[in-house]
Formats: sequence, structure tokens, C-alpha cells
Amino acid sequence: MLKYKTSYFYRLASPKVSYVLADRLLPWIASVAGILLLYGVIAGLFFAPVDYQQGDGFRMIYIHVPAAFLSLAIYSVIFISSVIYLIWHIKLADFCAKSSAGIGATYTLIALISGALWGKPMWGTWWIWDARLTSELILLFLYCGYLGLRSAIRDRERSAKAAAILAIAGMIDVPIVHFSVEWWATLHQGATLAKWARPSIDNDMLYPLLGMIAGFGFFYLTILCVRLRSDLLKREWQLKS
Repeated sequence: MLKYKTSYFYRLASPKVSYVLADRLLPWIASVAGILLLYGVIAGLFFAPVDYQQGDGFRMIYIHVPAAFLSLAIYSVIFISSVIYLIWHIKLADFCAKSSAGIGATYTLIALISGALWGKPMWGTWWIWDARLTSELILLFLYCGYLGLRSAIRDRERSAKAAAILAIAGMIDVPIVHFSVEWWATLHQGATLAKWARPSIDNDMLYPLLGMIAGFGFFYLTILCVRLRSDLLKREWQLKS
């Protein structure tokens, strides 16, 4: 049974099977992403009630929170993919990590910019060396370092291994970003969704936010499928040439 599961795992990770699977899933994933994002934008911007303290300024959370959440989730995907690549030498895992890095860096940048736009009217400043903000900025540097290292080393195998090691080492920043508001005294507000108790946000605000988080996630999967197909085709062309 274990041998069967192992062979199935390697067959699923083969370039041909992966390309066909990504090609079939792409229209469905893209459709779900579009529906969720449309719902989140309309419900969040036009139907969610005004916050009694922040007014309409709270609506920035429908961009900031999903981008920040996905910045951590995507780096976790890169970490897991890097571990798989280093242990089992599965090239699809390296493709997944490489394709995810640019998307994760973009989400991290969006989280930082949207946080600054929200922070100016709420805190009176665009930036402060708050624990959450600083650790998120370090996460952006890790993404940029990962991408820079891959492009700096021409040999594909060496660049993949070096980037994987960097990604694994940088994983320590992910729990720091997440728990920073609990470990240190920060200006950043505490968790509203990740609680054992009921989330401290009204349902009319909560459901659009969950829709946007899911929409950002499915949009990431859409771009990932597109990039995986491109990388797999490029690899096959290089092998044949």
C-alpha cells in the first residue's frame, strides 16, 4: 500500500500529469476567484456598515487583511515546496516555489502599502517601526532575496537548492509576523479572525472579508496554474532543444 501511494505521488508530480491537471483546473479556479472577489468588493464597499470608530476607513481591511494573510500563506507554500524539493528532488515542488515567490512578494507589498494608507488617518503616520510592520517588511526582503538569488545563479540546480535553503531559513519570520501583536506591545490591532472565541467583527463585515480572503487565495492559485504551465512547457522545450 505504501509503495502504491509513493508511486501515485510521483506520478501526480510528473510534468505531463501536472500540466494536464493545471490546464483542467485553471478555468474553474479562475471562475471561483472572480465570483469571490466580485462578492467581496461589492459587499465590503457598498453593503458593509460603517465602523463606529474608523468610519469608512475600515474598508481598507478588505484589501489589507487578505493580502497580509496570503503573504504568510504563500511563504508557507514555498517553505513546504522547498522541503519537498530538497528531500525528494521533485522538480514540480521547485516550480511551485519559484512561481509562488513573485505572487507572494506582490501580496506582501500590497499589505505594506495598504497598511500605510490605513495607518496615516488612524495613527497619524505612514510608517512606524512597529513589530508587525517591521516583521512584514522583513518578509518582503525574504521574498526579494529568494527571487534575487534564483536569478543571480545561472545553474538551475544550484539556484534551486540555494533558494530552497534560504526559504527554509526564512520561515522563522512567518510565526513572528503572526504572533508579533501578542508577543510585543504594538500599535497594530490584535487578531479579529484567528481567535478561539467568536471573531470580534460584525457578520455583515465578516462575510465579505472572508470572501476577499478566499478570493485572493483562488486568484493566487489561478496565477500559479498559469505560471506552472508556462514553466513546464519551457522545461520540455529546453529538454528537446
